[in-house]
Amino acid sequence: LAACSKLNMENYQRLKVGQSYDEVVAIVGQPARCDELLGVRQCQWGDDNRNIRVGFVAGAALTLSAHNLK
Repeated sequence: LAACSKLNMENYQRLKVGQSYDEVVAIVGQPARCDELLGVRQCQWGDDNRNIRVGFVAGAALTLSAHNLK
């Protein structure tokens, strides 16, 4: 549950395109899962109902999305 406390809109708004994986982890903690396909690493924090998703290309955040955060 401690990791879930970082799963909020305030932390999501601190994420920026271009941040490294380590910078994102410093803000929102370790991801629940990451998948890699064709050089794109897609990581998810939280579950399918409430989450932050970040896509990384060449080690930098390229896409950011949030679902059902407060």
